[in-house]
Amino acid sequence: MMKYFIGNWKMFGTPKSLSILNKVNYFISRDKNKKKYKVIITPPFTLIQTFVNHFKNKKISIGAQNSYQKEKFSSDTGAISPFMIRSVGAKYTLIGHSDNRKEGDTDKILKDKVKFASKNNLKIIFCIGENKFQKNKKKTFSVLKKQLMNVLEKKLIDNIIIAYEPIWSIGTGKIPSKNELTKTIIFIKSTVKKMLKKKKPIVLYGGSVDENSVNLFKQIKEIDGFLIGGASKSSKKFIDIIKNYYT
Repeated sequence: MMKYFIGNWKMFGTPKSLSILNKVNYFISRDKNKKKYKVIITPPFTLIQTFVNHFKNKKISIGAQNSYQKEKFSSDTGAISPFMIRSVGAKYTLIGHSDNRKEGDTDKILKDKVKFASKNNLKIIFCIGENKFQKNKKKTFSVLKKQLMNVLEKKLIDNIIIAYEPIWSIGTGKIPSKNELTKTIIFIKSTVKKMLKKKKPIVLYGGSVDENSVNLFKQIKEIDGFLIGGASKSSKKFIDIIKNYYT
């Protein structure tokens, strides 16, 4: 199965940051494993069109970090609709990242975001994950099931990649154990198969993914790729993640 290496740049980057991705693109073009994986970068909205134009017909795809819960145009100040994202050439969008959930994205809002993003032919990377309190109370599975079932629909599931990001792991350097993570990924896949009738769900892992931790994650065959934060802003670290995964 195709693997995914997705870089979430968050609030980072200017047009000069193309130099980072040029090095990544050069590496991919010469990598013997390049047909085994796909690289996607989600820069800030300000860089999407520049990056799309630059990497047209190259090895890197571009997506957005979020997408608004209305389809096309509205009077909402600062909002960016999926129609607008697609119009500048992006093919993917993150939805449900813990940063956005923390800022007020409810299940109802997320359901609308997924619906309208899908309607505009954006491939959705849907983020789920439990916080430290929920983990300590052993509620991880019930939280993840609720996040999946309250938002996703059978008719849209073919357009969705799921990214499991335990909130307690993001940017902390703390990662789940191999056994714990394996069980969680299997649970997510079985839930999607059973409830949403998706035969081969794609499930990524995100949370303190770097060139070192990937050596643990690559041992878990159920993981279909990674959502990478800070390490994706460095061409060397991002390339080393890919290299180390395949060595």
